[in-house]
Amino acid sequence: MTSLSDGTVRALTERLQKAQDAFAARYPGEPASRQPVHTVYGGAHLFKSDTVKKLGEIALRSLAEHAPEPKIFADAIGIRADLAAKVYARVQEKLRREAVEDFRIDFEDGYGNRSDAEEDAHAQQAAEETAKGLEQGTLPPFIGIRIKTFSAEMGPRSLRTLDLYLTTLLGRSGGRLPPTFLVTLPKVVSPAQVSVLVDAFDALEEKLRIPRGALRMESMIETTQSILDETGASTLPKLVAAAKGRCFAAHFGTYDYTASCNIISTYQSMRHPACDFAKHMMKVAYAGTGIFLSDGATTTMPIAPHKAPKGGQLSPEQARDNQRAVHAAWKLHAEDVRNSLVNGFYQGWDLHPAQLPTRYGALYTFFLEGLAGATERLRNFVGKLGQATLSGDTFDDAATGQGLLNFFLRGTTCGALSEEEALATGITLDELRGRSFATIARNRRK
Repeated sequence: MTSLSDGTVRALTERLQKAQDAFAARYPGEPASRQPVHTVYGGAHLFKSDTVKKLGEIALRSLAEHAPEPKIFADAIGIRADLAAKVYARVQEKLRREAVEDFRIDFEDGYGNRSDAEEDAHAQQAAEETAKGLEQGTLPPFIGIRIKTFSAEMGPRSLRTLDLYLTTLLGRSGGRLPPTFLVTLPKVVSPAQVSVLVDAFDALEEKLRIPRGALRMESMIETTQSILDETGASTLPKLVAAAKGRCFAAHFGTYDYTASCNIISTYQSMRHPACDFAKHMMKVAYAGTGIFLSDGATTTMPIAPHKAPKGGQLSPEQARDNQRAVHAAWKLHAEDVRNSLVNGFYQGWDLHPAQLPTRYGALYTFFLEGLAGATERLRNFVGKLGQATLSGDTFDDAATGQGLLNFFLRGTTCGALSEEEALATGITLDELRGRSFATIARNRRK
């Protein structure tokens, strides 16, 4: 016996469906597409078509010079002894194959303020080198430019650089953009700045005859105003709304943000409590939206203080000083990377090629340490698909399953895990490469 009439149940169910549809549109879940593990920043005046290749070569030399054996590298950055050889070998392979996953041609902090004539020339030169790299296949999987902030003073210069770069690039490339091309907007303080960039994209796409929506952007969260607006409401969702579907990621700017909180440089660091607050606000605002999140950079560079004189050698003490300095910077960087990973930030910034070994060393250690537990969980999850409850065509724990699958997708894509290690979960290679747990669930229940 029930008390609700069929009409009442239908009306309530329809309301629930509308609410669920609206929720699903706003929170589609974590995307199955690839996210780079880092963004390497380099001054626009220095960018060449083969820059990322040279960065990989420098990274390999740094690893060989300062950690020629797995144990030395493991001791320097804190890798478990039983994982040392595997991590070291996989880091070497990654640096040879794909040392840089994402590169940003920087017209902001890494470039500085120059004359208009200089920046015009560098914008065109960087675009020509990008077109050359696109033709030769030497660009990383992700690439883009960081323009200057859209302040009243710098906005016109920033828009001109964006226009010059894109007009030159598309003119030289026959109208082609790199596959994952992004424009990074720094020091965002209001949704209006994002709207201006999106309107510029609209105009450029029409003028340059490229598909609508081809240009995408990243907001840099590095001001207090990008966290809360003047009413105390969160600015973060408004930035995504202003992007009108063009926002690919949000990057946290550690040092500008801490400076905006009046924290002096001595205490500005990636693990400052002020940064924890801002980054958790980003997680809360963007969880489930499909927006990728990136942490900031470690600014202590792994640079040896002594250089051998021409035709000479370092003294034993100088060589020890060099190794101590590099290892200390490596340790700090590795700890920062691991802290980001533990807090759910799977991307960060790298500023020097000698940081690439520790980026991958810390990342690979993180995935290998979590491999056994993730394998057991996903294997059990997949094994129970046949008994799982479905609501319509939607698996009731699809989000959890996708999260587990994403562990292996992230790990295999960046080189931390092998496909064989992922297949130990019971999924097939086609299922792994399909990148969708919901699809796996549907197919296994047919």
